[in-house]
Amino acid sequence: MTPARPLTRASRGLLGALAGAQVAYAFVPVARRVPATRAIVGLMLCASATEAAAARGPRRGLGLVGSAGGLGFAAELAGVATGRPFGHYTYSGQLGPRVRGVPLAAAAAWAMMARPAWVAAGLISRRRPLRVALAAGALTAWDVFLDPRMAREGYWSWPGGGRYEGIPATNFAGWLVTGAGVFAVWALLDGDDDPAADGDGALALYAWTWAGELFANLVIWRRPRVALAGGVTMGAFAVPALLARLRRRPAAR
Repeated sequence: MTPARPLTRASRGLLGALAGAQVAYAFVPVARRVPATRAIVGLMLCASATEAAAARGPRRGLGLVGSAGGLGFAAELAGVATGRPFGHYTYSGQLGPRVRGVPLAAAAAWAMMARPAWVAAGLISRRRPLRVALAAGALTAWDVFLDPRMAREGYWSWPGGGRYEGIPATNFAGWLVTGAGVFAVWALLDGDDDPAADGDGALALYAWTWAGELFANLVIWRRPRVALAGGVTMGAFAVPALLARLRRRPAAR
């Protein structure tokens, strides 16, 4: 499948804009961080969806991204209502309109990082069962960075606390289970893809997120525990995927 050139150019432009916005976020006054966070979530979702459409075609690419958002949102509804599979937590109103206590923006978190995680996993292994497990792990590894920051800034809270930055282990178990469900669906719908032939946009988004979060937590926010935990867990997928991609890069003529 040859990606449409306009979509490819748009994807690259959005990735560049996202990187710039995330760097600028460090200098945003605290009073303006809520709208800035919403803007970055929207930009990241657009970047990921455009890359998926460019790589897999608009219908399939956007369908996959949409399915991740829908399944993730369903899991969030169950989580807030019952405490399963993530544990007991509540959302504040900072992320915008909510349905049964869950912000519509929560779907974006699942949608925008699903394809980067799926591509990273596919570069490590093309065997479908293993790829599903790896992709679920790659997506959960991102939440090791995400959850501490968002909880600290008041977007959601864990009344019972937890050993990792006030977050319980059940949260990450829930991400693994939900991610496995999302990617089991993807294995049926898009298991014939070749991540190395689809362009490097999704991998770039995953690797940039890993490096950017590591730097921000270590240098800007001075949260070495989060930097170490997130850097190791997300790096466990980013580094092998990058090395695999380099091995498959065509030799220069």
